[in-house]
Amino acid sequence: MREISLHVLDLVRNSLEAGANRIEIEVCEDRHADTLVVRVRDNGRGMDGEALRRAADPFYTTRSTRRVGLGLALFKAAAEQCGGELMLESREGEGTMVTVTFQHSHWDREPLGNMAATLIVILAGSPDLGLVYRHTVDGNTFEFSAGDARRRLEDVPIDHPKVLEWLEGYFRQSINNLYGGDWNDQVAGGTGSFTPEGAGRVAAAGGRYRNQGRRRHGDLRYRCRGPRGDGGHPG
Repeated sequence: MREISLHVLDLVRNSLEAGANRIEIEVCEDRHADTLVVRVRDNGRGMDGEALRRAADPFYTTRSTRRVGLGLALFKAAAEQCGGELMLESREGEGTMVTVTFQHSHWDREPLGNMAATLIVILAGSPDLGLVYRHTVDGNTFEFSAGDARRRLEDVPIDHPKVLEWLEGYFRQSINNLYGGDWNDQVAGGTGSFTPEGAGRVAAAGGRYRNQGRRRHGDLRYRCRGPRGDGGHPG
């Protein structure tokens, strides 16, 4: 059984190969409505009518490096086996949007998987990408913008190993919070208690960043918009 996060990584790879420089990833879980929706939108080259019609055919691909394109076909099959569907919208010169829906509680639904690791792989491989990630669980939303992060980091590259290490902990804990996790829980992967002060590790990457670490890098905010209307940093 694959993880949904790996399907998302495949879609992002397709978007990058199509020349996209902005990609939005949305995950929306509504456990009351028993739905899980995953959406990936890009501003790449898009597809004409024939390519759009055949995009989910495993024996059709626009790539010259291989003769079959299994990514969309596998994601489509994963959705359909648990009461969902894959919808594809695209326009030449404008971009493509893939929307995949699942029955959240279905026995055969693939697990969401490690979205934090998926985001890190994307940022490490495409540090200049205009990446936006939005994850909603029962009305509470976590949102991350790579463009905002780069502005806050100033001249520290977002793909610096220390930055990526801190961001992975940030993603893990922020997503965990959507399911009711405690802000002070231990972060998976052994990075210790997750607090904004943990961004001080980023500052240690260089002496001239040391004094800015807590003020700048620790200001990457967890944003949660829920029924209570309380936003900002928990705790």
